[in-house]
Amino acid sequence: MDQDTAHERTQPAAIRYVAIGDSFTEGVGDEQPDGSVRGWADLVAQGIADATGEPVQYANLAIRGRLLARIISEQLQPALDLGPTVVTFNGGGNDMLRPRTDIAWIAAETALSLQRIREAGAEPILLSGANPTAGLPSGGRVAAKGDALVETAGAIAERLGIRFADNWSDPELAGRQYWSPDRLHLSAVGHHRVATNVLRTLGHAHPEDWIINAAPLPRPTRREQLAYTREHVLPWVKRRLTGRSSGDGRTAKFAEFTWVLPRG
Repeated sequence: MDQDTAHERTQPAAIRYVAIGDSFTEGVGDEQPDGSVRGWADLVAQGIADATGEPVQYANLAIRGRLLARIISEQLQPALDLGPTVVTFNGGGNDMLRPRTDIAWIAAETALSLQRIREAGAEPILLSGANPTAGLPSGGRVAAKGDALVETAGAIAERLGIRFADNWSDPELAGRQYWSPDRLHLSAVGHHRVATNVLRTLGHAHPEDWIINAAPLPRPTRREQLAYTREHVLPWVKRRLTGRSSGDGRTAKFAEFTWVLPRG
């Protein structure tokens, strides 16, 4: 992302984009050499700037591990206070991983949040997360919840007349090659593919230099499966049992607008 955080500008950009959500929107899985994460929302900001030829102001308030209630209570109003023209909204992925998931409550709170964004003068863009369940233990139960949630999200988008980027239903993203080693977060190419889906929803083509497809990977061996359980599943279970979250103590990576300049 071609950022210009120090450049002084006297007028706001025509497109002011804010992303809110959890690890999916924060960009976990698309780690950079300096240890930071990039992710699809950063890529979308750059893609919009490249497609329009105009600078974009971009903020990302998403924090990994957040349940929908905290996304709404902690991120929505600060996002609106920035005066955005576009807000991408995604939440509920972590709720689906809990034993009791209230789909009706998630749907109602999502609809209210989208209405708040619109009433604030911004365009809400609803996203579903990609479907990780092919590689997860007991993924079938989570998949059933995700299917129900995406069906509900599509109905909300149609009723409210807003744009909906349905990544859950992208069959290509089911491949192991689009996921990071923890199998819960997208890899770099997975984030690029999601960014492409979002840009298409906004009416833009993705930049030609993006890699959005990857060669299939074989099924994990027994040794790889045991290593995955030890390195990723057991720590996740321990956090659940102790009431901790991967997002504890973290803050938004772009709490204020940063300028994203078109390339070339």
